[in-house]
Amino acid sequence: MSVNKAILLGNVGRDPEVRYVAQGQPMASFSLATTERAYTNSNGVQVPERTEWHNIVAWGRNAEVVERYVRKGSKLYIEGHLRTRQYEDRNKIKRYVTEIYVDTLELLGTPQQATQAPNPAPQQPANPAATPNNTSQPPF
Repeated sequence: MSVNKAILLGNVGRDPEVRYVAQGQPMASFSLATTERAYTNSNGVQVPERTEWHNIVAWGRNAEVVERYVRKGSKLYIEGHLRTRQYEDRNKIKRYVTEIYVDTLELLGTPQQATQAPNPAPQQPANPAATPNNTSQPPF
């Protein structure tokens, strides 16, 4: 038995990049910052604030939600799993990147904040059944 699970609560570091791949499948990628607050331990030693940056990848319905509602600065709760991939850079050096593939995504904050994002909403789907009934709130 094995477990591969990541749970993150943080702020989006840059506007998501959304691409449509094979058969129009949406894929979104962006960075998420999680911060550990500064504190003083029992010995009186001060530990400074520390921020970790995570590469996030969302597919399918999660990518559609990201495209529509997520912008730089958005606060998100993400559950997902880790994947590490390898590639060669231009200098033929092997590089590794670890990404969190989203299983569950929740927007934190008010729906109005999410819908006031500067980017225009994507085109409505051709299938009217795929459109949420109440468009004033995110469909989750």
